Amino acid sequence: WDNTNYLRAELQKLGFDTGNSETPIAPVMLFDEEVAKQFSAKLFEEDVFATPIVFPMVAKGKARIRVIPSAAHSKQDLDVGLAAFEKIGKELGVLR
Repeated sequence: WDNTNYLRAELQKLGFDTGNSETPIAPVMLFDEEVAKQFSAKLFEEDVFATPIVFPMVAKGKARIRVIPSAAHSKQDLDVGLAAFEKIGKELGVLR
């Protein structure tokens, strides 16, 4: 839970909408299906695995990236992922 809480708080500080999850799964709401797919592919290029969740798994307009930290992740691991989210978020215009 420490990793989950840290990751979610840091994603929110960057400006991402992390939805309303009560599980270790942190959704990063991107809303647009194509953006979610592109974001996931670019994360993979940065050695970060986070899957896009798009229609029909969720309603149209509710696309997201699913992030699942575990107790095995170090804070450094999470920071690498956060840096990738920030970089790609800016590249794709999701973040300013």
